[in-house]
Amino acid sequence: MSNRILSFFQLFFSSLLYWLLAFIFFIAIRYNGLVEELAIYTDEDLGLPVLAFYAYGVILGLVLGIFYAIIEYLFDEFLSKRLSLGVSVIVKSFIYLILIIIVLSLLSFRIEAHIDIDLPNERGWWRTDPFFWNTVIYFVTASIVFSLIRIANDKFGRGMFINILLGKYRKPREEERILMFLDLKDSTKIAEKIGHISYSKFIQDCFKDLNIILNKHDAEVYQYVGDEAVVTWTAKKGFKNNNCVNLFFAFREQLKKRNQYYTTNFGFEPIFKAGIHFGKLMIAEVGTVKKEIAYHGDVINTASRIQSLCNTYETSLLISETILDNLKSKEQFTIDSKGIITLKGKEKSVEVFGVSK
Repeated sequence: MSNRILSFFQLFFSSLLYWLLAFIFFIAIRYNGLVEELAIYTDEDLGLPVLAFYAYGVILGLVLGIFYAIIEYLFDEFLSKRLSLGVSVIVKSFIYLILIIIVLSLLSFRIEAHIDIDLPNERGWWRTDPFFWNTVIYFVTASIVFSLIRIANDKFGRGMFINILLGKYRKPREEERILMFLDLKDSTKIAEKIGHISYSKFIQDCFKDLNIILNKHDAEVYQYVGDEAVVTWTAKKGFKNNNCVNLFFAFREQLKKRNQYYTTNFGFEPIFKAGIHFGKLMIAEVGTVKKEIAYHGDVINTASRIQSLCNTYETSLLISETILDNLKSKEQFTIDSKGIITLKGKEKSVEVFGVSK
């Protein structure tokens, strides 16, 4: 399954679940307990119990969830670069307004057939109908909440937003983590040749290609620092299917697929080098004005220094012994020991291995 398809299905199922629950909640707060208001609809002779409203809420949630996912995906993938944020919001708002009018009109026809009552669904009915505008206001509010959740997940990483809400890292917490320091080779040379504006676009595109393959390998980005990305995993996710190593090769393949794009637009093919290490570190929320999740510990320094040795050993990927010991099916890699090395600024020695595939 391609990364784009995987990304779409993740958005699709999250959108479906969110809007399904959102409109069940909407029906609950709109109709539960309003016996007098529902009297004409819940008469036994008409045969439309209150549960039928939940059924229509489910239908409304499913339909809007499906179209919401499709529209958001199309805008994110193909139109966000061409349209300014303001224009994008206006166009999407118009599309959603038309969608709600169509869906509510079709539902009203279905309810009419069910209860044999003439409902206000003639042409232009929505202009003065309070239920329609209540639905629109609720949809807009729920859309903002959903967008904020997506933005927070993009900012902090998948699942990390929930941890922040729950206050998991309010007090420093020790965890075992895999860290990969991923750095662009010959970055100074490239920046001098193409200029800082083109270089920024170059780096932006490289990291966009990295983001495409992150989810497939259960990875999170801890931070971007200039032309370097720090990628992290929990032990369970990182060693499953050798994700922590395979992500590097998947990223290299992703860049090769777009080699013509990079050479045509920038005159360079991006080549990255990486160092990976595994161990215990501390994770904590830091800051009040601009809150972030920060990692502290020797694992960070070690992973960074391992990556800095890639040029010395003329290899693209170096890993520590702690990574090698936990890899599965090592036969799929060519592993070359570089010996036991005392890293700069460290008293303990670390055995380092070059990995190729």
